[in-house]
Amino acid sequence: MCGIIGIISPRPRDQVVDAAERAMRAIAHRGPDDQGLEIIPASAGRTLVLGHTRLSILDLSSAGHQPMRDCSTGDWITYNGEVFNFREVRSTITGRSFTSESDTEVILAGLADRGTKAIDPWRGMFALAWWDLSVETLTLIRDRLGIKPLYYYQSGDELIFASEVRALLSTGLVPRKLSAAALESYLTFGSVEQPLTIIDNVFAVLPGHAVKFCKSQLSEEEYWRIDANARIAQSSVEEELVEEIRPLLEEAVKLRLVSDVPVGVFLSGGVDSSALVSLLTRASAAPIKTFTISFNEEDFSERDHAARVASRFGTEHHEILMTAGSVLEKLPRALSAMDQPSIDGINSWVVSEAVRNAGLKVAISGLGGDEVFAGYQFFRTADRDEARLRRAQHVPRPIRRIAARAVGLAVSGNRGTKIENLLESDDLNEPAVRLHRQLFSSRQRESLLGGRVASSNGDSRSNPVSAWMNSQMTRCAQADPINRTSALELGGYLANTLLRDTDSMSMAHALEVRVPFIDHVLVEKMLSIPGHLKIKQGRPKWLLVDAVRDLPSEIVDRPKKGFEFPFKEWLTGALRDEVTASLESSQMDSIFDKDAVRSVWNAFERGSISWSRVWSFYVMERWAQCNL
Repeated sequence: MCGIIGIISPRPRDQVVDAAERAMRAIAHRGPDDQGLEIIPASAGRTLVLGHTRLSILDLSSAGHQPMRDCSTGDWITYNGEVFNFREVRSTITGRSFTSESDTEVILAGLADRGTKAIDPWRGMFALAWWDLSVETLTLIRDRLGIKPLYYYQSGDELIFASEVRALLSTGLVPRKLSAAALESYLTFGSVEQPLTIIDNVFAVLPGHAVKFCKSQLSEEEYWRIDANARIAQSSVEEELVEEIRPLLEEAVKLRLVSDVPVGVFLSGGVDSSALVSLLTRASAAPIKTFTISFNEEDFSERDHAARVASRFGTEHHEILMTAGSVLEKLPRALSAMDQPSIDGINSWVVSEAVRNAGLKVAISGLGGDEVFAGYQFFRTADRDEARLRRAQHVPRPIRRIAARAVGLAVSGNRGTKIENLLESDDLNEPAVRLHRQLFSSRQRESLLGGRVASSNGDSRSNPVSAWMNSQMTRCAQADPINRTSALELGGYLANTLLRDTDSMSMAHALEVRVPFIDHVLVEKMLSIPGHLKIKQGRPKWLLVDAVRDLPSEIVDRPKKGFEFPFKEWLTGALRDEVTASLESSQMDSIFDKDAVRSVWNAFERGSISWSRVWSFYVMERWAQCNL
């Protein structure tokens, strides 16, 4: 796991190299073990610079040094990620001799031989840039589910790319201007939806896509997509479904043990992480190291459940106690590690720090379990929620707005906000899960942005509801509600918040995080199963539980509990002065309408809205202070 940067530009060579070196320093935390910078002449007086900072996981020798050149073709690659089945892939490439045990060499050889068709057998997570010398084309490629990030900025003949948005800014070649569309997206979902980023004219390479830059022209190719339309005849016999899923789960976990360094596991005490511990214990010859965050606030702490799982499977268990004081002490460093503002991620920073301090470079996470195995509560109400949306379409919007204001006054907390968002929605054709995820209603966003709501200006990429999600919704239109919800969560909340935050917060500590539940083969299989077969009353994620077989009953049967810090208590206690000061800062005044922000804070103090609304302002202000 690493960090990558690159620039192709007609600017003077020294300017390009200086800018690339600044970007390299900005991502040094991602790869402390080695680094490389290659200056490659191109036609028309252009200079190509490729950079790489390395976290050594596979083939720890210098043979894995990057950027890497293919001696046969003269092609170059700079690559972040892991293709776990690279040895199997290597065996299919004929007529070549390999000099390392690095997956990078295999990937480069495959691209030279087959172009983007080489991706087909890859199992893993990756973001890379490939320079095809024969046609002088720079191709940026991102993995199927968007586990590893990759961003780019184009201005005329110049293209700049990097693993982090902040690295692009550090070049000095990218204007530090907030995107109005991204701000609206952030207020809607608590993170910016791809391909938008928080910076104007900086875009994310979409999951399952390759972006090509040739002769100053950008083109985009989709090599894989999330398909939620179950067309494969499936058995309705529970035992047969379980037997189909079990080997895919075991294979996905086994692949993610491929490493030349020790591996640990994030253990929350919930079904997903407990299932991972069970599967890993069977797949690994060495003892598994598990890590759990605990709190003095018992309503939030899962230490007892995690300890039971660790004892059951004989892991080497580590517990990290967090208090309001310790969070306050760590908060500046955690927030400064955010590549883009997000209401999530602080927990990932804390647990990643603990795992890295224990001497590990690799951890395995249960991210994706809820999205793939239909674990969230709204999966169980998907049919009913969509029926309500269809009925609401017949109510004129002015009447819905009046009703929304009444609900906002009468119903407190998240439930009231969700109902208000539904009644105020401009597009009731959106799937219900999109409304479940909304942070602020459209009326609230207008107020917070001072009426400056973003306009698409004819460019689909600048639309607050990104072209990516529009295409996802179109593709899912004929799927059953449960599979549609799963697909939209995979391409939405998981990709835009959970995976993005996990990458930036873990790589801040040079820790690689692997996510077996979103192995694309497993995802394809689960999306081919009709939705109603995934839901069993009173048994959340029953397919996962039965496939694993040996989870403790007290873990399976207890109510679902999300992994979050007790921010409500902290925001009214130890963090209150810090947050209220940020809400009154001049930086905040330049982003949001200060009166509207105060109104939200007052609502939080009255207990009528959740902490996440206030937290979103604080995070945005801190990010702007660090990066603008």
